[in-house]
Amino acid sequence: MPYLMLIVTAVWIICLIDVITTEEHRVRNMPKIAWILLVVILPLAGAVAWVVAGRPNDGSSPRRKDPFGSRYPEYDRPGRHIAQNTEADEEFLRRCRERAEEQRRKGREDQQRNGQE
Repeated sequence: MPYLMLIVTAVWIICLIDVITTEEHRVRNMPKIAWILLVVILPLAGAVAWVVAGRPNDGSSPRRKDPFGSRYPEYDRPGRHIAQNTEADEEFLRRCRERAEEQRRKGREDQQRNGQE
């Protein structure tokens, strides 16, 4: 019997943490604060209700998102890596190639100078 109480307490704590860390817009059927109150007031029934009816069911963990925003914002906006202006993109690539060729030329000259000395 004491193990049953330990299991119920563990389930209650895990569900309470899950409710608290889930983002507000992903919670289903009731506001987040209502879920928190339900899980606190009715530990076992509230925890089961949260898992069945309140928890986001899209398969991703609600705790993965960085609360301060992504370190890589290009992942937050799909399609951002695609060039918006093809002429500007071509100009940028042309300048990159010119700089690379200039650096290669300077490197060959430096090698020739160092080889002669």
